[in-house]
Amino acid sequence: MKKGRDPRREIDHIALAPEDFQEEIRSYLNTITLERGLARNTEVAYRDDLVQAAILLKKLGAANWKKVTPKHLTAWLHSLSDQFSGATQARKLTAMRMLCRHLVREHVRDDDPTELLAGPKIRRKLPETLSTGEMQKLLNAPTGLDAYSIRDRAMLELVYSSGLRASEVCGLNLQQVDLEHGFVRVFGKGSKERVVPLGAKARDAVAAYLGSARPRFLKPKTGSELFLTERGKAMSRKTLWVMVKSAAARAGLDKNVKPHLLRHSFATHLLGGGADLRAIQEMLGHASIGTTQIYTAVESSRLLDQHARHHPRNKSAK
Repeated sequence: MKKGRDPRREIDHIALAPEDFQEEIRSYLNTITLERGLARNTEVAYRDDLVQAAILLKKLGAANWKKVTPKHLTAWLHSLSDQFSGATQARKLTAMRMLCRHLVREHVRDDDPTELLAGPKIRRKLPETLSTGEMQKLLNAPTGLDAYSIRDRAMLELVYSSGLRASEVCGLNLQQVDLEHGFVRVFGKGSKERVVPLGAKARDAVAAYLGSARPRFLKPKTGSELFLTERGKAMSRKTLWVMVKSAAARAGLDKNVKPHLLRHSFATHLLGGGADLRAIQEMLGHASIGTTQIYTAVESSRLLDQHARHHPRNKSAK
């Protein structure tokens, strides 16, 4: 039997914070869970961040959240710099900012002590992508007519056509895919729903899988999951990962190809083809346009590389 969430465990965890800080953390977490539908992992991360912050703020002399000053928070931020990466520091600061805004809305505080705090500068690593030629080789890798090859082709085409996350692909059921109208309905992070188009190649590949391959994987207890294993159960992320790695090896690609690399390639190729950044954001399911803007840097980097390679004025004199 699958275990559900145990609220007592969460309350015990929050109880690790100083007593005078606990009520506001609980109130804040309850609010964001209901209003924003945060993913479970994000909710837990914010909870842990705030409990740890409360412990340090107490040591720094703040009696409770009302008494926390910008000076306290500056010292707290400074303590993070030697322990965590820039990305983790930024997440912890985000949790603190959101809590303080919640405290102002709930009239616990009159001011927001995080307003003038400067977060860490994060140099984001550009995501690696496949070229269109490499992508074509990967899509062509499953060549057989057996059920496994037909299924694998359908999964690869669907991921590249839609940019879905691995968990989203593995969680798809039959009712979420509309091949007639060419779209898939996805429930992404925080259970947020979005509709993503499917191209003709992906539609054809999925139709072929549904017609001739999926029936071969059916077992008496099989449900409505779209992509099945030989046991008649839903594909796991690990199985998808292994399949993508195997296809990349057969295609002769020397890059570290993972399912998420197809998602990056999807976004980068759309942008390179002239797609609107807002449309790409919507298809990827990004909450912020800032997350999607990383692909503009990828495309700029590609153009600079092409210019450096092929413009005659960049070539050394012979």
